[in-house]
Amino acid sequence: MLIDGVLSGGGIKGFALIGAYQAIEQNGFKFKRLAGTSAGSIISAFIIAGYTADEILEMMDEVDLEMFLDERRSFFPFSLTKWISLYWNLGLYKGAKLEEWLLAKLKNKGISTFADIPAGSLRIIASDLTNGRLIVLPDDLHQYGINPESFSVARAVRMSCSLPYFFEPVRLATLTGSNIVVDGGVLSNFPIWLFYQSKKPYKKRPVLGIKLSSNDKERPKRKIQNAIDMYGALFETMKDAHDSRHISSRHEKDIVFLPVDQIVSTELDLNEEKKLALIELGRSRTNEFLKSWTF
Repeated sequence: MLIDGVLSGGGIKGFALIGAYQAIEQNGFKFKRLAGTSAGSIISAFIIAGYTADEILEMMDEVDLEMFLDERRSFFPFSLTKWISLYWNLGLYKGAKLEEWLLAKLKNKGISTFADIPAGSLRIIASDLTNGRLIVLPDDLHQYGINPESFSVARAVRMSCSLPYFFEPVRLATLTGSNIVVDGGVLSNFPIWLFYQSKKPYKKRPVLGIKLSSNDKERPKRKIQNAIDMYGALFETMKDAHDSRHISSRHEKDIVFLPVDQIVSTELDLNEEKKLALIELGRSRTNEFLKSWTF
């Protein structure tokens, strides 16, 4: 059965999305359209490209995640220069290795630009800090004077994954200058609203959401005891508050909530035991959900 889907961001927690996709395949569902942010944009792009859940899992098993930590070269130790690099380059790591890897894996399925996939099948969220606005890719690219069909899918995913201060932002070149673009999760980490727009009926088939967090009612309260705790709480609130307003009781029945709050999004040295636990959590929770899903 054909369905549409929304995959949330969550960094390394995205391993749980692979398990969820395994369960979705096993239950006979196939995605026609997908919307995703950050880690969700990676898995969404792979699915639309034609990868199965097992193929995605195999890719993730083969890759050394720490290779994505591509700091800029320096004559001095990284520990001494990282703060200088962060100040001038706006991120600790370049993010080039991630984009190169995405480019190669998508090309293996014949995907380079948005012209290579069905129109409207993939929508990716990013955040334009220069103009203070959310971007839906590829839909909004024409507003920057860019032909959406000629734009790289890998670059769009890289934009959505540009976690502030961790990866350097993408500088989106336009006719009028350069725009600083970062992780879509800054403004919308779970873009289920894309399928429920009021101005036009965009929902054409059942929509299934996979969200890398607990249900708001079950989420533990944040403990804020110092300035660092407050910064983390500010970022998490900014990331989730917008989407929470769109998750009404009507939508909750179509969302699988995966409680992975104990995992740090940037924990790229995640051990094998934790990876398998995330995958199994996604698979088991989604299987259980689909047993009683009514749409």
